[in-house]
Amino acid sequence: MNPGPPTRLGLITAGTLATVLLTACGGSDTSAEPTGETAEGYPVTVGTLFGDVEIEDRPENVVALGWSDAETALALGVQPVGVADWQGYGGTGVGPWASDLFDSEPEQLGTMEPNLEAIASLEPDVILDTRSDNSQERYELLSPVAPVVGPPPGVEVTYGTSWQQQTRQVAEVLGEQERGEELVTELEDRFAQLRADNPDFADLTIAVGAYFDGQYGAYVPGDTRVDVLAELGFEYEPELVEMADGAFYSDLSSELVEELDADLTVVFPIGGPEAVEFLNEDPVLQGIPSAQDGRLIVLDDPELVNAFSSGSTLGVNHALDGIVPLIQETLED
Repeated sequence: MNPGPPTRLGLITAGTLATVLLTACGGSDTSAEPTGETAEGYPVTVGTLFGDVEIEDRPENVVALGWSDAETALALGVQPVGVADWQGYGGTGVGPWASDLFDSEPEQLGTMEPNLEAIASLEPDVILDTRSDNSQERYELLSPVAPVVGPPPGVEVTYGTSWQQQTRQVAEVLGEQERGEELVTELEDRFAQLRADNPDFADLTIAVGAYFDGQYGAYVPGDTRVDVLAELGFEYEPELVEMADGAFYSDLSSELVEELDADLTVVFPIGGPEAVEFLNEDPVLQGIPSAQDGRLIVLDDPELVNAFSSGSTLGVNHALDGIVPLIQETLED
């Protein structure tokens, strides 16, 4: 696991890119006969942060590179041929709440440094990259291989595409708009019911943090973890937003860990059991007022942490099953 996607794309050499372009071009047969009429509803034009992208026909070979793009495609009934395994699941590259939706394991393609040659070898009809670092550099690296559907217009926080935006955008690409709206409505209705069932959540403040490799950090609005809790009715402590400077996450020095104090503080470790033990014993974290008052939750179940971090409709639903009871128990004490 990691705190979320890093915010910079590693460099890929010009020679590698040239090889990819030769592979992609050499693999096509320009003499092939037309396959017939396009599917109903195509072509479609999808708005992205980098301009409109036209999808000529219903995609058959889909590559899912953005954070939780693969889980979103699966929820819509489409199995990507290649995926980016952002949370280190292995196997199918998606969480256990989604892995059974694959008939066979897809190709693993890398995350911050996607394997362009492997992507091109899959001959994708489209590359989904709807939750990414928002960088022009990444878009320009991928776009010679296939049409790239990046984050929707207006997304300012890196990796800040909401689950609603991602579901609708991927559904538009795949020609599954009706199912996409069903998924959005079902999860929004669940949030509405949870808010109604837990009116005490309203007007309470939250802070969400992580501990990774000896460093604390805080998530800010635009990150799926904060947004999930906000949709339960909580309000975010605003002081950390400026520190994040347009990113989804801000590192915290030991002196700033107290910034995680709120009516409810949720922190999770990224690492093995020793990281959980550290958080439960760290005098800095345990000394903040919310911890002293019993309003600190240390998430210690890796599957729940991954679901909380997933940002897909499938993962968010799984996370709500576990995190809502924990919040209720903590606030009742």
